[in-house]
Amino acid sequence: MKKLSRRSFLKVSSLTAAGLLVAGSGCSSSAVSPTHQRLPPAGPTGDQDYLSVAHGSDPAAITRAALAALGGIERFVKPGQQVIIKPNICVDYHPPEFAVTTNPIVVGTLVTLCLGAGAKSVRVMDTPLGGTAQSAYAISGIEDAVKAAGGEMEIMSSFKFVKTPIPQGKDITTWGIYQDALDVDVLIDVPIAKQHSLARLTLGEKNLLGLVTDPNLIHQNLGQRVADLVSVIRPSLTVVDAVRILVDHGPTGGSLNDVKQTNTVIASHDIVSADAYAATLFGLTGAEIPFIQAAANMGLGTIDLKSIKVGEINV
Repeated sequence: MKKLSRRSFLKVSSLTAAGLLVAGSGCSSSAVSPTHQRLPPAGPTGDQDYLSVAHGSDPAAITRAALAALGGIERFVKPGQQVIIKPNICVDYHPPEFAVTTNPIVVGTLVTLCLGAGAKSVRVMDTPLGGTAQSAYAISGIEDAVKAAGGEMEIMSSFKFVKTPIPQGKDITTWGIYQDALDVDVLIDVPIAKQHSLARLTLGEKNLLGLVTDPNLIHQNLGQRVADLVSVIRPSLTVVDAVRILVDHGPTGGSLNDVKQTNTVIASHDIVSADAYAATLFGLTGAEIPFIQAAANMGLGTIDLKSIKVGEINV
């Protein structure tokens, strides 16, 4: 993490004391962080797949296979780097089988892979829609999986959400964003694929709303605003959990009748391509999901799956 000068530190401290950096302040905070320039994720080389899709009954095995087809986790995580993994842990009232939160085995496997690649630390976090972070982390099964793998669960601090410039934004040009997600060496986005009553689907791009303030305001022009956020947050890697998918009554679900077992993990450096492929599991195309199309229009990724190398793996 970048160190602040004494003057900057005192300025931020005084703003914090005045309550200006609190989550929920959205675009009204008077504190503006420097423009972060997270570099676009590096594309594949050699025989590496642009996007990989692994199928099989073992969530750990298909997660490993999907990453191996991309060139391994070592393509994304270097020794000594710090990693943040952002799953979807939206509520605290459904265990994993309801396909509302990211599969804990997928998350735990990613933690193991990152640490095996020499990561200095691996922190896992989200902002729940329902319930407290503590209870949501526990009930989702993610807390146990992460700790067993040697990672850390982080309760997100309201003081780390800071109004941040979005230079490429077409609808929003600043927003409150969790600064650690911008400063960290490697950000891995791990959504669960599920139906959403407003967005049609919630996938990798929309999963980033757990890293920002006032997510309800993003829904006012959801397609473009999500794409605007993607332009500055820029995950290094997106791994879509489609072991189980929620096909109706999303995003919070509640009935096992709405859950479909698809035994699939999708992975790519390109969040747009990963989301576009995930949409096909619901009989849709990326172009039919506004935030996917908007991000493609902004040049943030490739929506045309026929133009890229897609590796299909059966484990």
